[in-house]
Amino acid sequence: MRLFADTNYDFMSKRKLAYVIAGIIILVGWTSVIINGGISYHVDFTGGLSLEIAPIPVNNEYLSVHQVRDALSRHGFHDTEIQELPRTNSFLIKTKLDEQVGDQVIQVLRDEFPEHTNISDDELIRSREEVGPRAGAELRSKAINAVLISILFILIYIWIRFRFAWGFVASFALLFDTMATIGILSLFKVEMGMTVVAGLLTIVGYSINNTIVYFDRIRENLKLYRKDDESVIINKSINDTLGRSIILSFTTLLACMSLIAFGGPVIFDFAFTFTVGVVIGTFSSMCLATGLVLDTVIALKKNKLAPKKK
Repeated sequence: MRLFADTNYDFMSKRKLAYVIAGIIILVGWTSVIINGGISYHVDFTGGLSLEIAPIPVNNEYLSVHQVRDALSRHGFHDTEIQELPRTNSFLIKTKLDEQVGDQVIQVLRDEFPEHTNISDDELIRSREEVGPRAGAELRSKAINAVLISILFILIYIWIRFRFAWGFVASFALLFDTMATIGILSLFKVEMGMTVVAGLLTIVGYSINNTIVYFDRIRENLKLYRKDDESVIINKSINDTLGRSIILSFTTLLACMSLIAFGGPVIFDFAFTFTVGVVIGTFSSMCLATGLVLDTVIALKKNKLAPKKK
């Protein structure tokens, strides 16, 4: 049985709505980035000491982030960043790279909240990461370069296989995928670390695969149905591959949701990033990239038919 057979949805008449939706996603996401004071980087990129502390509940009540912040402030730890992790009932505490400071933070929590910390260090401290500032800045630079270089090579690939204008469109859609995902991650206060960068690069590969399928069918149908209107041809191309795209996205989301539910905190950032990216990438491939291709084809056709000035 073939799902979504013989569909005839008019995507191209709604392409301007897709552009508006894309703009809203970017606007909302990056407004969050600005409000939060910029992208929140993980200790991977900033350098420092990162402690994930998991106090135990007392009478089914957990410590709040305000209690932890007030306790550390009273002992002189004013520059310490504290983030609550509700999904694991723990706190992420980032401070300067100093082994003694890390031990002091733990001791303060034990002194201030003895009932909540009456467990061994192995149980209280879920993770402890140390990265030097120079190494963090270097990793951040390499991560940004990795994303941009991947998009550049994809532009070259699409240019060779299809047309340069289509390569530019695909690269723009990939840039949108990346920027939109980062903005949404900021809304959910997910820190930018190496696992998130791995998720972003995976999104780039996933999204371009979808986009190439659409481009390939559009190129084929442009040759087969030369007399038809370009919007009709592109609509047909999208409908021809609609079942494949939806089933692929759905099954990928199932895998991502399983990682979120059962993968634990170590894999959560990657799984959440990829989940957001699958939704964004499916939208951009199906509606944004194809709509921009239609506008590009129309613009090139008008330019070709326009009378040349002598």
